[in-house]
Amino acid sequence: MDAPVTTPAPKYRRWLPYWAVLQTDVRQTFRSWVYRVWVLVSLLAALGYLLYRFGIHREAGILQSASVHTSDLLRGMILGSLALIVVLTVSSITSERGTLADSVLSRGISRYQYFLAKWHARAFVVLVTFSVLAALILVGSYFLLSEDLSLGGSVAAIVSVAAILLAIVSWGVAIGALTNSTVLGITLFWIALYGAGFLLSFLPASYPAPDRTLSRLPHILRGNYDPEAVGELLLISVVISAAAAVVGMLGFARKDV
Repeated sequence: MDAPVTTPAPKYRRWLPYWAVLQTDVRQTFRSWVYRVWVLVSLLAALGYLLYRFGIHREAGILQSASVHTSDLLRGMILGSLALIVVLTVSSITSERGTLADSVLSRGISRYQYFLAKWHARAFVVLVTFSVLAALILVGSYFLLSEDLSLGGSVAAIVSVAAILLAIVSWGVAIGALTNSTVLGITLFWIALYGAGFLLSFLPASYPAPDRTLSRLPHILRGNYDPEAVGELLLISVVISAAAAVVGMLGFARKDV
């Protein structure tokens, strides 16, 4: 008589729920109307601005500085997209309050994994999208305007702005995890952003505050930047983002779902 065939028990993968939630959230974010409006408006605005400057150069013969106009375009894209980024980040958890209990209690995922998956998904989408849009803008500026852009400076500018966006995304997701309403979370986040910007304006000039970084974008794009300052800004952003993650996870772990 043949011995019964024993089927080995499936191996439990601890971080599989985290990976499943992260993938699902990335796909949902790419399909959301907020994300698509952000990308479409940014592309149309950038294309219109570059063609306008290129037309002035062709018709009037006025030399257009790519570093100056590209920095203005990047600042405008960041400030114009900030409202949509706030909505994307704060709503990452608050928009799923109705199904949150099923996700946490019925699918075998801890609250820490759920928060980390949402945080990492929104950070990935925002940073990758901004980096791609910024790269397209820089390429268009290089060919349509005067060639005063530096490759190293362009990379440093993207990294500097991405560091600022990382901190914004992290605190947006954290505030969304601590509040029960998307509208309340967005309101509190705007208050926090304005308050932080006001306080950072009083820091000494040597500190890499966000407004000072954005004002120095023309010099950075031309290659006149300090790599240590860029690294310091990135390190500060990582520390601030980690603090937001700790606050968000601890608060979310204690909330009723």
